[in-house]
Amino acid sequence: MRQIPVDTTNATVMVAKAPQPKVKDRRTGEIALDKDGVTLMTVEVMFSTPDEVEILKLTVPQPGVSEDLTMGTPVALTGLVASAWENEFNGQKRHGIAFRAVAVTSLAAAASTSKAA
Repeated sequence: MRQIPVDTTNATVMVAKAPQPKVKDRRTGEIALDKDGVTLMTVEVMFSTPDEVEILKLTVPQPGVSEDLTMGTPVALTGLVASAWENEFNGQKRHGIAFRAVAVTSLAAAASTSKAA
C-alpha cells in the first residue's frame, strides 16, 4: 500500500479527542498492535490550514504519544502519512484514507515557555 507524506508546514494542529487505544476487534475488545507488538493508539486532531479545517483520526504507536494530550492541546505531527484503503464486508464495499504518524508531540510546554520569556 502506497504511503503519501502529508505536509504539515502551514497547518495548525490541536487535539480534538484524547488518545485512546486502537481497537482491532470491537466484538472482543482486542487492542491493535503493530508488527513489533507495540500498542497502537488513536488520536483525533483538528488539522487547520488557511483554506479548510478537518478532523483527522491518526494511528500512532503508544511511545510516540505525548503525555497529557487533552482537547485543545496544540501538537506537532512527526512522520504523518496518508494511505488509501478499501475493503468489503457483508457484500458492501468501503473505502477511505487512513492517517498514521510516528509521533504526536504536545506544543503546550513550548508555548508556555515562550510566553514566560
